[in-house]
Amino acid sequence: MSTITLTLEQQAKKAKAASALTGLLSTREKNEALLEMADQLEKDTDVILEKNQVDLRTGKDNDLSEALLDRLKLTEERIKGMADGFRQVASLSDPIGSKLSDWKRPNGLSISQVRVPLGVIGIIYEARPNVTADAAALCLKTGNAALLRGSSSAYHSNKAIVDSIHKALQTKQITEDAVQLVEDTSREAAAVMFTLNEYLDVLIPRGGAGLIQTVVKQSSIPVLETGVGNCHVFIDQSAQTEMAVSIAVNAKTQRPSVCNAAETILIHDAWLSKNGEKLINALLNHGVEIRGDEKLQALSSSVKPVTEADYSDEFLDLKVAMKTVDSTEDAVAHIKAYGTGHTEAIVTESEENKQFFFQHLDAAALYHNASTRFTDGFEFGFGAEIGISTQKLHARGPMGLEALTSSKYLVEGAGQIKE
Repeated sequence: MSTITLTLEQQAKKAKAASALTGLLSTREKNEALLEMADQLEKDTDVILEKNQVDLRTGKDNDLSEALLDRLKLTEERIKGMADGFRQVASLSDPIGSKLSDWKRPNGLSISQVRVPLGVIGIIYEARPNVTADAAALCLKTGNAALLRGSSSAYHSNKAIVDSIHKALQTKQITEDAVQLVEDTSREAAAVMFTLNEYLDVLIPRGGAGLIQTVVKQSSIPVLETGVGNCHVFIDQSAQTEMAVSIAVNAKTQRPSVCNAAETILIHDAWLSKNGEKLINALLNHGVEIRGDEKLQALSSSVKPVTEADYSDEFLDLKVAMKTVDSTEDAVAHIKAYGTGHTEAIVTESEENKQFFFQHLDAAALYHNASTRFTDGFEFGFGAEIGISTQKLHARGPMGLEALTSSKYLVEGAGQIKE
């Protein structure tokens, strides 16, 4: 047995033991720990920022893209946001022990279904230190233990955040094994995690398409699959000009490196002829590189020719593909061909076209007259999220507390036997 395998098995075994304890914590105990974690994170802001600078310098030396560097970067505001996430999760109702349903059988048996923790949750993620805090918060509130494996690019940041969390857990006499960081960021370590069925109950990958598909294909542990976000904004013929421009620009530029940022803007031909230059100029003013069809190129020499690959790409950058369509039906057909089932938006004043868009598209989140940037656990009121699921089994969309639970049946009788 290799040293990596031995080390990871020991960590996973400790996580399994810890999950038996965290699953018994009261709501009050969990909430007090979460509030302590929030306070401690803010106290450790300077240390966390210092370690984050180490990761950022290394990332720049390794020629990480601006999009990845933005995901990696921490600021006082972002750390405060993580701390506020702990506090919001503490304020939410505890799902553990809640009754999903109950009924009585003709033979007198009383059956109830209640929520329980999943157990040990392994999370493999890339260049997003905030995931470390979000995962710890959600797992603790749901009585789960977390085994976290971040990327090498965020190692020092993740370690500093977990160290801060451990201080808070110590203060509240909760085992540190409830939140553990896998410090070996090699591919071999990830491959070992895929096989720890005896200890891990589920794996959740967060990152690019390559990481997600690797986990899905190689893991022998059940996977809660988070999805790539090739998201669209469709501007319909009846869309209000200022609203459409504002939504499209926000969806693309507010934070282009995240999965709910728009990657393609579809525009009804009639709207384009009246307002296309205004939209193009607004995007250019925000530093966006536009790749569009011939009608869009005719409106501005700054629009580059679009390729088939551009419609499939998740740019995660200040780049956007744009296409002219003749109808809502054409827009829906394009999204069905290239979308990833993450988030799609329509800007329209037509109730008929909105309903067609909502009824004929199958995605985790569909929007009418709002930016795609709201597909987020915090924005949905979940406090934080473990990821955005684009699959259909168990959980879909932003995965908050309930997505990290299972259920069990409690059956009460009075001596009944099966005849």
